[in-house]
Amino acid sequence: MVQNLVTTNNQLAVEPKKIEHCCPNCGHHELSVFYEVRDVPVHSCLMMSSQEEAQDFPRGDVVLGFCDRCGFITNTEFDAKWSAYAPNYEDQQSYSPTFNKFSLKLANHLIDKYDLHNKDIIEIGCSKGDFLLLLCELGNNRGVGIDPSVVPGRVESEAADRVTFIQDYYAEKHAEYVGDFICCRHTLEHIQPTSEFIKTVRKSIGDRTDTIVVFEIPDNTRVLREQAFEDIYYEHCSYFSPGTLARLFRDSGFEVTDLYCDYGDQYLLIEAKPVDIPSDKVHPFEETVEDVAKDVELFAEKIAGKLEYWKQYLEDAQAKQEKVVVWGSGSKCVAFLTTLKTVDKIEYAIDINPHRHGKFIPGVGKEIMPPKFLKTYQPDKVIVMNAIYCEEISAMLKDLGVSTEVVAL
Repeated sequence: MVQNLVTTNNQLAVEPKKIEHCCPNCGHHELSVFYEVRDVPVHSCLMMSSQEEAQDFPRGDVVLGFCDRCGFITNTEFDAKWSAYAPNYEDQQSYSPTFNKFSLKLANHLIDKYDLHNKDIIEIGCSKGDFLLLLCELGNNRGVGIDPSVVPGRVESEAADRVTFIQDYYAEKHAEYVGDFICCRHTLEHIQPTSEFIKTVRKSIGDRTDTIVVFEIPDNTRVLREQAFEDIYYEHCSYFSPGTLARLFRDSGFEVTDLYCDYGDQYLLIEAKPVDIPSDKVHPFEETVEDVAKDVELFAEKIAGKLEYWKQYLEDAQAKQEKVVVWGSGSKCVAFLTTLKTVDKIEYAIDINPHRHGKFIPGVGKEIMPPKFLKTYQPDKVIVMNAIYCEEISAMLKDLGVSTEVVAL
């Protein structure tokens, strides 16, 4: 089914590579490996205090396996021992006006659709609490956020006294907190036992079948079709398309009520409700396993060319002695530089999150600088890790008086 195995040294193998590995979604015991990235940092967003500490950061391998039974894709080399999320895991995105606009739109959509007023809301994997606090502000709701990296008090809000934060990994013991609405944004892709996790959520709900569940994750269809290698990194051990996500929820005791993409088609959202009788309702947005297989083949066919393009781009810039910076110091940046093995081709990464400034990127070792640094540095090129922020970044550069070429991945 998968015709090419692609590794980061651009060597192609004609035959598919089948391995024995249990699919975390459906339990099938054979996967087809189609992409490998060796020796990458096992975390992208843990902030390091020194360059030496960042350069010595633990490393692991990404070996993506495709399940031809359900369409799920997983990192077969993922080891949960590295899942050390903590308060210094810095993934807060709410310093971006572009992202905040999306969050506000989503919050209002969910509040209006599900009448979230004076309700009890649970967020699994709440990060620093921005979205949960927003839901509680706009709908006068009460909230509980569960995340090992949460920092209570980080985000100021008039709803703060109605929200409780629990610095922990979500588990069955938290069932007592299940309320009227459960949301989980950009967490499931970090969890390998996906079926076990969603079944735990369903079990915690019990017979409270009015509870609505909403999950948001990266859309893997875009990653495969655009060969977005910057979105493939160690922490992301689980990769979902609309169909694979919907099938998982149905198999776990939910009925899928809505399924769609948003945020420049980067994010995949599922809305579901618990049911007592297994649902056979298929959403029109779902694709088949065969469709995913075609996307995997397309990725395997074209990824070597994509990698070679960006390697050559950075090498050419270095040969011309151009100063190149990366805007966005998070996971995409780490994947971009470590996958290409071109860490030496840039000097700095820029980020608007003040909690990242002066820190060093794990596995990369580059210091993270604030945008104002560019006023004196005056780079020749700014490579933007996420094209959706180009307009925002270009306006910021103009305000800073920085004239440079802005290039998006």
